Amino acid sequence: MGIRFYRPYTPGSRQKSGSDFAEITRNEPEKSLTVWIHRAKGRNNRGIITCRHRGGGHKRLYRMIDFRRDKHNIPAQVVEIEYDPNRNARIALLQYQDGEKRYILHPEGLKVGTEVIAGPESPLEVGNALPLSNIPLGTSVHNVELTPGRGGQMVRSAGASAQIQAKEGQFVTLKLPSGEMRLFRKDCYATIGQVGNIDARNIKIGKAGRNRWKGRRPQVRGSVMNPVDHPHGGGEGRAPIGRSGPVTPWGKPALGAKTRKKKKLSNSLIVRRRRSSSKRRRGGRNG
Repeated sequence: MGIRFYRPYTPGSRQKSGSDFAEITRNEPEKSLTVWIHRAKGRNNRGIITCRHRGGGHKRLYRMIDFRRDKHNIPAQVVEIEYDPNRNARIALLQYQDGEKRYILHPEGLKVGTEVIAGPESPLEVGNALPLSNIPLGTSVHNVELTPGRGGQMVRSAGASAQIQAKEGQFVTLKLPSGEMRLFRKDCYATIGQVGNIDARNIKIGKAGRNRWKGRRPQVRGSVMNPVDHPHGGGEGRAPIGRSGPVTPWGKPALGAKTRKKKKLSNSLIVRRRRSSSKRRRGGRNG
C-alpha cells in the first residue's frame, strides 16, 4: 500500500492524505458474502444516546469474514483483494476447490493467485492458519483465537502482528502489538503473517467532514460546557476544571485511570502488562 498526498487546492486538502488503493483488484464485493446490518448510531432500543459522537455516515454493507478458518485441509486460491469499509485492513476473497467462497483478512505480501490452506499440517506460509502449537518460535501471526474454535478475536487491525515467544505445557506465550505478553491455549488457531495495509496509521484525515463520512460526529470539550452537562463545565472565561484531576462526563477519573476489573478471570494469563499510556507519555519504564 502507498499513501497519496493532495495538492492544497482547498483548505481541507492541504494536510489531507489517503490510500492509493494500489493493491485493490475489485471494486464491488461478493454479493453472497454481504449482509445489511442496522447501524444503531449510538442509540439503545429506546432511542436514547448511550454512546456519544456517533451518527450519520455513508451506507455500508457488512462483509462476512471467515475468522474461524475451520475449512481444514482444503486448498483455496486468492481470487481478489478488496476494500472493506468496516475495518482498516483489506480483505482477500478465497475460492476453495469445492467452489465455496470466503473472505479472510488480507496479510501483507499475499498476492492474487496464491494458494492458502488451514489445518494442523499446513505449511508455514503467509495466509495459512495453524494451531499455535505447530508454529515455530519467533513467527509473526495475526487473527489469534482466545477460545479454541470461536474464531480469531485478537490482532486483526491493519499492520498488526503478534510474535510467538515461548511454549510450555498447554499454553503458548505471545507478545501482542501493545507490548503485552499473554498466554494462549496451544490449540488456538492463528494465521501466519502480518495484517496488510500497514500505512493505515499514517493517513491524515485533513478535514472534519471526512470523519462525518465515517459516522463520527464532533466532540466538544467538557471545559466549554455548562456545569449541568459536564463536571469540567462552568466558570467565568477560560476556567480550570476545578478538580484534582480530569474526569469523564459521568465523574469517573480519566486519562490514565485503570478500568480493567481486578478479579477478571483472564488476569492469570497475562505474563506482562502493556506499557500504560501515562508512563509512555512520561517515558517511564514498562508497567
